[in-house]
Amino acid sequence: MSVAKGQTREPWWREWPLALAILTLALALLGKDWIASASAQPVVLIVWLSILCGVILAAAVAIVRHADVLAHRLGEPAGTLLLTLAITGLEVVMVAFVMSTGAEKPTLARDTMFAVVMLVLNGFLGVALLLGGWRHGEQPYNLQSANAFLVMILPLTVLGLVLPNYTRATPGPMLSVFQMVFLSVMSVAIYATFLYVQNRRHRGFFILAGEAADAVGVTMAEPSQDSSRSTFFHALMLAIYGLPLVLLAKQMAAPLDAVVIRFEAPPALGGFIMAVLVLTPESIAAIRAALSNRLQRSVNILLGSVLASIGLTIPLVIAVSLATGRVLVLGLDAVSTVMLVLSLVTSILTFSLPRTNVLLGCVHLLLFGAYLMLMFDR
Repeated sequence: MSVAKGQTREPWWREWPLALAILTLALALLGKDWIASASAQPVVLIVWLSILCGVILAAAVAIVRHADVLAHRLGEPAGTLLLTLAITGLEVVMVAFVMSTGAEKPTLARDTMFAVVMLVLNGFLGVALLLGGWRHGEQPYNLQSANAFLVMILPLTVLGLVLPNYTRATPGPMLSVFQMVFLSVMSVAIYATFLYVQNRRHRGFFILAGEAADAVGVTMAEPSQDSSRSTFFHALMLAIYGLPLVLLAKQMAAPLDAVVIRFEAPPALGGFIMAVLVLTPESIAAIRAALSNRLQRSVNILLGSVLASIGLTIPLVIAVSLATGRVLVLGLDAVSTVMLVLSLVTSILTFSLPRTNVLLGCVHLLLFGAYLMLMFDR
C-alpha cells in the first residue's frame, strides 16, 4: 500500500498492547489455580489486580487510537459517535461479564453507571472546561448539542437510578420484571431517537459553525491522528482488541471482589474502577480537544459517553439479570441521589450559557471531589 505524502508507515510494534493483553489473558487462564491460592496474600492480590487494570487501560488507549483515526475520517458528528460507541460498548460488555461472574454483585451496574455520570459530568468535564478556559479564556460551542444530550440524559438517569427506590411492585430499590422490560425498551427507544436526530434530522446541532472547515486543518496538524493504514485495518483492530479485553474483564471479577472484602473498601469502588478504566482514554481525547479550542468535540465526546453508557448499560444488565436470575439493584441511596441531582442541575446550568470558562470547570471539579469523599466517608 502506498503511503501518502507527510505520512510514515506505522511500526508493527505500536500494537504492543494487543500482545500484552493476549499474554496476560493466557497467564490468567493457565495459572488460574495458582492465582486463586496466591490471592490470599494481600500484596499478591493488589499486584495482580494492578496488572489487570494496567493491561486493560493500555488496550483501551489503543482502541481509542484506532477509533480516533476512523472518527477523523468520518467527520463530525458520526466520527465522535463511533469513538463513543467503541469505548462505551466495551464498558457495557465488561460490566455484563463481571456482573455474571463469581459471587452476585447486584449493585455493580448501578455503581458503574453512577460512577460514569460523576466521572464524566464532574471530573473529566471539569478538567476540560478548566484547562480549556485557562488557555483560551471563554470557549464557544453549539448550545443545541448540549441541550439535546442533557434532555436525554436526565430522564434516563432518573428513571434508571432514582425511580426504583419509589416503586411498590417489589421491595427495596429494585424493579419488577415488567418494569425492567419497560425500562429497557424505553432506554433503547430514547437512545435510538437520539442517534436519528444526531446523524440525520439535526446533524447541525452537533457541529459548531465553521468547525467543519477548521477540522481539516486541525486533523492535518495532528500527526497522532494521521495514519497510513487503511480504514479496514483500523476497524479490524477495534474488533481484535475487544475480545481479549472483555475476557480480561471477566478475570478481574474475582480479585476485585477479594480486594473490596479484604480491605473493607466501599462496594462502589468496583464500579468506580470499571468506569475509570474504560472512560479515561476517551476522556483524554476530549480534554485535548478542549485545549485545542475545539470544545464542541469535547461536548460531543463527554456528554455522548454518559448518554451511551446509561442508554446501553440499562437494557444489557437487565437482560443479564433476567437470563441468569441474578438480583439487580438499580436505585441509588439517598446520598448518591442528592449528588446525582446536584450534578445534573449544575450541568444544565453550565450548558445554559453560550460560552464556558474556568469558573464552571472549578465548580464541576469540586463536585467530583465531594463524590470521592462521600464514597469513602458517609
